[in-house]
Amino acid sequence: MLEQYRTVRSPGSREVVIRKSRFIGHVMPVETEEEAVQFIENIKKQHWNATHNCSAYMIGERDEIQRQSDDGEPSGTAGKPILEVIRSQNVKNVAIVVTRYFGGIMLGAGGLIRAYTDGAVLALEAGEVITRVLRREVFVEIDYTWLGKVENELRGRGIQTGETLFTDKVTLLCLPRNDEGDTFMAWITDLTQGQALVTEGRRLYYSEGE
Repeated sequence: MLEQYRTVRSPGSREVVIRKSRFIGHVMPVETEEEAVQFIENIKKQHWNATHNCSAYMIGERDEIQRQSDDGEPSGTAGKPILEVIRSQNVKNVAIVVTRYFGGIMLGAGGLIRAYTDGAVLALEAGEVITRVLRREVFVEIDYTWLGKVENELRGRGIQTGETLFTDKVTLLCLPRNDEGDTFMAWITDLTQGQALVTEGRRLYYSEGE
């Protein structure tokens, strides 16, 4: 698993008019090719009367899946520029569709490339590019007498935390970065003089600052 990667937070769309043609950039975070294909089909149904619905998507830890479609525009003037925006912005697990409503003025190959590039950039802005960080769940069970000290130390080190469970003891869900997990567990054990019960959980992606 990647220690971190860039993607978009949510679906989004944004529009620009270029020489009377409307270009609407749509974006969706996706995990599978099936999700990407379904998203593209949904946009095509929504904008069934558009002149073109051009698209591209990139999926996988190593960008294994990369597809593009000019949807009737001259070859290389739409799908490829959209895919290049995804690459240049270093985002993954995203699908973008740029819808065009022709306004009557021909743009030429260069104009089309610029227009679809702009549409893709607007789509990413609408979806909000974020960094997803791989974190490790570490459950720390302590006596109540340790709670104040441990919470202060966690804040001081900037360790993200999740839900706290209060029973006969206190269990804190700590979320250190995955690559710092072993160091964190050794530190918390030392901090509590070996009195904490430290249990490792799953590895999950969280948005940076989440």
